[in-house]
Amino acid sequence: MSKFHFRIDPTSNQLKFQQLIDAVTEAISKNLLKVGDILPSVNQLCKESELSRDTVFKAYAELKNRGTIESVPNKGYFVAKATTKVFLFLDTFKAYKEVLYGSFLENLPPNVTVDLHFHHYNINVFETILKESIGKYTNYIVMNFDHERVPETINRIPKNKLLIIDWRIHANEANSAVYQDFGETLYTSFKSNIALISKYKRFIYLYPEFTYHPKDSITYFNQFCQDHQIPGEVLKDSKKLDIQPGDLYLMVSDRMLARFLDQCDQKELTPGQEVGVISYNETPMKKYVKNGITVLSTDFELMGRKAAEFVTNGQPIHFCVPTKLTVRQSL
Repeated sequence: MSKFHFRIDPTSNQLKFQQLIDAVTEAISKNLLKVGDILPSVNQLCKESELSRDTVFKAYAELKNRGTIESVPNKGYFVAKATTKVFLFLDTFKAYKEVLYGSFLENLPPNVTVDLHFHHYNINVFETILKESIGKYTNYIVMNFDHERVPETINRIPKNKLLIIDWRIHANEANSAVYQDFGETLYTSFKSNIALISKYKRFIYLYPEFTYHPKDSITYFNQFCQDHQIPGEVLKDSKKLDIQPGDLYLMVSDRMLARFLDQCDQKELTPGQEVGVISYNETPMKKYVKNGITVLSTDFELMGRKAAEFVTNGQPIHFCVPTKLTVRQSL
């Protein structure tokens, strides 16, 4: 007799055949169904779950097409492979995202496959790709962004299958999340290194017009400067970058960090001496550039591990990944 029992959820917006597909896939991913296990017959499912034969055949046909199950004449349907399929949706692919992605893959079991997609902060791309993915994956790992249409789209994903990572925007208590803090940790990290920051005449936060970095960082940057009587400025026009001796820069964009270092060479200014720079987000190369670039960064390797835990154990998670200031020669 089959170990698998299925019940329709009448409150779900998903079609019945899709509910059956998801139920079988989830049972396999949680090891409730194993390779070689027999599934309920079409007649059994029709009787127990009040499904039509067409609905059951349609669901089983899709599962066969994916290679998840196989049919044996006169014997029935069996689990063919124990594979969990994960949908990973990142904003853009940068060096620190590669660290996250690598850590995520390294900490997954071998039976898990990952489909990687990018939305580039484009809401139409975000909606289209997510809508086309619904029902095809065991888990959804999604980087949200600040747009009013995001919640409607992610609410289509069952809560127990969705993990929001990096930025907790548009997430509520019902959503699993592995995220970083973009405000208070900035303030406390700078406060812990006030002596180094205070040696500069001005503290400038270069927040270029093309960035999507959370605006919480601006609020806490201004508050830090105000509370500690440090002349501070938020520069939003990237074309106005003109570094001067005595200035300390907070760089949210690696593109602008490169421009900053170019100006240092042109003006014969040494980072950490005549000028200072703090860069957002650790990458493997920043510890070597100009004898070391100081970074304000969360632990993307840990974020990847925690995301993999969600996929592996299937339990809800709410985890804020620590952010710290790693001081190097540039400060």
